[in-house]
Amino acid sequence: MPNVALYNIDGKEIGTIELNESLFAAEVNGAVLHEVVKNYLANQRQGTQSTKTRAEVRGGGIKPWRQKGTGRARQGSIRSPQWIHGGIALGPKPRDYRYSINKKMKLVALKSALSSKVADSKIFVIDTLALDEIKTKKVVNLLGNVGATKALIVTSEVNENVYKSARNIEGVKASYVGELNVYELLKYDSLVISQDAVKKLEEVYAI
Repeated sequence: MPNVALYNIDGKEIGTIELNESLFAAEVNGAVLHEVVKNYLANQRQGTQSTKTRAEVRGGGIKPWRQKGTGRARQGSIRSPQWIHGGIALGPKPRDYRYSINKKMKLVALKSALSSKVADSKIFVIDTLALDEIKTKKVVNLLGNVGATKALIVTSEVNENVYKSARNIEGVKASYVGELNVYELLKYDSLVISQDAVKKLEEVYAI
């Protein structure tokens, strides 16, 4: 069972916490991490890009010059793809980039991402991650005291005070267990997580 330091809201070490081995000490599977991140990014794409074909560009209904006798190449329309302001040949059209991967692969990726944070000593567990008011300075001091840079802050439930206190800090994002994803775990160098969030993750994902 991996043990990591436990901090209070002021960033002072107050003890240690034992983490679930299957969730926080699993083998890091790089190939699965790559597939899950690729899937996440593909699913974020709107797919609304669109170009006009020669049939959709306005104008070009008349043949620009006669077929023979001018010495120039034959042309049928000034909206052909080779013309300036012509249609686009084989251009992108609206499409859905979404695709699914199985739940087992997502679970392996989540365990790999969490385990990599523990292995790199980049996880910081806070006993009670709660603020009575919106106070950015409080979050800045917490991150500075524990040594967390470019941090993802995770609470067990939606916490508006924590979210609003962290949103103006560059390189920092506040989230909660319900929207935790592998991409953001890998994107941010440090994981600052509440003790309640750890317990919730272990209840849901630990096997």
